[in-house]
Amino acid sequence: MATLRHRIVTLTHRLSSSAATTTTTTAPFSSSSTSKIPLLYPFTNNTTTTNPTDQPDTVTLQLFSWGRGASGQLGGGIEEIRMYPSPVANLIVPKSSFSLSETPGNLGVSKMMKKKENKNVEIGISCGLFHSSLIVDGLLWIWGKGDGGRLGFGHENSLFVPTFNPHLEDVRSVALGGLHSVALTSAGEVFTWGYGGFGALGHAVYHRELFPRLVKGSWDGIIKHIATSGTHTAAVTESGELYIWGRDEGDGRLGLGPGRGPDHAGGLSIPCKVKELPLPIAAVSCGGFFTMALTKDGQLWNWGANSNYELGRGDKIGGWKPKPIPSLENVRIIQVASGGYHSLALTDDGKVLSWGHGGQGQLGHGSINNQKIPTVVEALTHEDIVYISCGGSSSSALTDTGKLYVWGNATDSQLGVPGLPAVQSSPVEVNFLMEDDGLGPHKVLAVANGASHGMCLSLRESC
Repeated sequence: MATLRHRIVTLTHRLSSSAATTTTTTAPFSSSSTSKIPLLYPFTNNTTTTNPTDQPDTVTLQLFSWGRGASGQLGGGIEEIRMYPSPVANLIVPKSSFSLSETPGNLGVSKMMKKKENKNVEIGISCGLFHSSLIVDGLLWIWGKGDGGRLGFGHENSLFVPTFNPHLEDVRSVALGGLHSVALTSAGEVFTWGYGGFGALGHAVYHRELFPRLVKGSWDGIIKHIATSGTHTAAVTESGELYIWGRDEGDGRLGLGPGRGPDHAGGLSIPCKVKELPLPIAAVSCGGFFTMALTKDGQLWNWGANSNYELGRGDKIGGWKPKPIPSLENVRIIQVASGGYHSLALTDDGKVLSWGHGGQGQLGHGSINNQKIPTVVEALTHEDIVYISCGGSSSSALTDTGKLYVWGNATDSQLGVPGLPAVQSSPVEVNFLMEDDGLGPHKVLAVANGASHGMCLSLRESC
């Protein structure tokens, strides 16, 4: 691992030093330029070949990005708008033992998330407001807008290419917020960094942290799950207790009681247990002004703001007290994803439900109407959906065969499909340009959405 880390650091410095910052709009990524895609994770299995892609028992994963990248969040080295998915980096990983890392709101029981029996190389992606991240085998790359220290390098400079962060090890999952970042290690420790003015870092102070800093919560045992939004953060313990901290403007998103919590700055700067949940929690998702929590058996609870039917209860009555969603009483949910004012839920039989604000088409029902209760996205019922994701006002879904569907706000090309109207109210499939690179067709394994950009990981097995 030490040798590999050294090679990665060397490669990252080389990429960073050559990155430009010229504003441009990209054209289609041609086959002549695929050789320039950086290899960020050159896994080796001690064979004699000098070309990593020729090694037996390995596969190539490609990281793609699209949307608006004025702050470097697309990872291409320049300020740009990518109208469709364009390559950012290649990863060479062991074919038989890689898996996807845990993500917010996910019980980890879908076909895409199940772990292999032997040692895993875990891989995951995350999008924040204007920054992005990638983890591979415990190593973290992060890039994009740097103000507030959200990249964790000890400065506030923006970075325009994926850059290895040496200040964290054994990272299991990452959740990126508006001006801050959260990471969970394999030891069950939570680290946060970036802007702390909303209390979302959990360090009992409101100043910024330029490096990852350990959150010293009052919980017993280890943390197994994390999530964050623009201004609040949540963590689930191994025993199913939910701790939460960050901003609460009287909407109750922290679930701790009426008002703004015990601090005068409009939030809670230290982790506090959500005591009103009657059942152990397995996963959590943080929306703009509300919170969703999943039990191990798939019951969905929520609380917080509800002026746009964010809580899916059929009315606009919000509040701090966690309650189940009445219409989902007999439905097993295996994943929930939350945007600014809307949410998606994935059922155990592969159906997608959506509710909340629909003004940008993010609910996928062919209109811009709000939905008062969770409603099946009919346009996806012919597919077996295995993963869902929300941006601020956009949505995504992956099928069991690796197809990617998107819908919602397209004003910044954040859906990755050229020629769409500003409001795309029905799911459309994302197509990838085929390259003459000796690799097979695209099978999308993971997707992440920010406010105005998106990323995905695509499996490219040799032809």
